[in-house]
Amino acid sequence: MTASDRPDPLVRLDETTEALGLLRDAFTGEETLGDSLQRLAETAARAIPDADAVTLSVVTTERPRTAAATDDRLVELDEQQYGADRGPCLEAARSLRAVRAVVGEHLDEWPEFEAAAAAHGVRAYLSVPVVLAAAGDGLERHIGSLNVYSRAATAFDPFDEGLMRLFTVAATATIGNAERWQRSRDRIEHLELALGSRAVIDQAKGVLMAVHTCSADEAFALLVERSQHQNIKLRDVAKNVLDEVARG
Repeated sequence: MTASDRPDPLVRLDETTEALGLLRDAFTGEETLGDSLQRLAETAARAIPDADAVTLSVVTTERPRTAAATDDRLVELDEQQYGADRGPCLEAARSLRAVRAVVGEHLDEWPEFEAAAAAHGVRAYLSVPVVLAAAGDGLERHIGSLNVYSRAATAFDPFDEGLMRLFTVAATATIGNAERWQRSRDRIEHLELALGSRAVIDQAKGVLMAVHTCSADEAFALLVERSQHQNIKLRDVAKNVLDEVARG
């Protein structure tokens, strides 16, 4: 495909609009963050006609990682950049600007990425930073970059770059919702665990009160003493007491 053969800008805008609509309609409010990132990568691939694959790099204080990919074979391109600590996805993440180029133009700057891209038949790439909206502290959080790969050297022009910026801005709402749902689910799971532990401890206290003819406070003190002596959690001590009673 030559540059003149590329779809009309209005057609490309329609593609992006449709992809965003699919992303919005598919979001249930009960997706994990990982599922939402994968959905983001898949819909981004639909948004750009020349996209052969899309990956999403998460770049935080820990080692960068690829959180989602539409083609697992191209994750190697990301991994080469992480290992060398340089490449277009890291450049986009650190500079907070889009990086668009043809493979072969940065042999001296990113040799590891260029070699991996050529080996996989990738001819052009577009990396766009992904920034989450301000949280309670009022600060935006940058999480990484959306990386679009194409096997056509004529892929990705400034209009595509603009479309992907639009796409990432709109799509971060999905990521934010997924994060909030994940935090809520984690809190509920912790609460359920705490309630379950309390029930087991109360049952074990009742057993010790009956066996030792002691008060609730004294039974609880016995559990704490055994927990410290055996260096195991209080809930596990309580469960052991109930298991002993069940075995007779």
